[in-house]
Amino acid sequence: MLSDKLFFWLFQNRPDRILTLLDGLPADACGYSFSAPVLKQREYRLDGLFLPPPNRPDLPALILEAQMAPDPGFLRRLYAETARLLQQQPTITAWRVLVITPSRHLDFGDPGPVAEFLERRLHWVELQPQRWPQQPAQPAIPLFQRLLALLVQPEAQIPTAVQGLRREAPLLPTPDEAADLLTLIPTILIARFYDRPVEEIAAMAGITADDFTQSVAYRQIFGLGKAEGEAKGEAKVALRQLGRLCGPLSPDTTARIKALPLGKLESLADALLDFQGPADLTAWLAANA
Repeated sequence: MLSDKLFFWLFQNRPDRILTLLDGLPADACGYSFSAPVLKQREYRLDGLFLPPPNRPDLPALILEAQMAPDPGFLRRLYAETARLLQQQPTITAWRVLVITPSRHLDFGDPGPVAEFLERRLHWVELQPQRWPQQPAQPAIPLFQRLLALLVQPEAQIPTAVQGLRREAPLLPTPDEAADLLTLIPTILIARFYDRPVEEIAAMAGITADDFTQSVAYRQIFGLGKAEGEAKGEAKVALRQLGRLCGPLSPDTTARIKALPLGKLESLADALLDFQGPADLTAWLAANA
């Protein structure tokens, strides 16, 4: 499952999606910015950091981790990396941590040493339907959380879950929100079943292949169905980012980047997030010629 890349794409485009998974924030909370900062020394990249708009000091920063498999060291690492972030970004004073996971009961290690952190700061977003509240008095599970649950639901249950989401999409407050949800269904399925033919995924989910070809994720996240013009667009974006990071590029370097195939351009787009200057670009081009 390509979950890390998926979650980055989901929130990079629409940071306020994260707010549907939270409670306890003001009704007008919005305007968060999203990034995936590298924490110095260990070069550990957070899955996501949501910063509230500057004019909303009442809103907390939100730290995201998506942990889809057991890891006995996860809780201690999350605690340590959260502390590292707070050390490196002293402007963050109010903060909460969200963990998107199939279940909080996976083996994430002994909770005892970090009990106060878990009780006061951490919010679990569980994707297994059997973990969701069943009592009528409990708040309804957000549609976005139910959408993410497609990542972990048994394959036999996916057609029913997809059809339920498609039925409820028109009930969302605006047509744009409904269209967004419908587009994200194939996005999630591509992330989970990336090694299967589209026709097979469509038949399994009870939707059409057109739903996939119209998905932004099909074109952007995994490099599927991109035309030559899209590769040129990828090169243009990379060159613009490199110009800001490395200063003016030589004609030779510019030509080498424009000549890269789409796969290499996507690798460069990922790698340049960690570049510190022109030397890193030179080294990358030498290794990927």
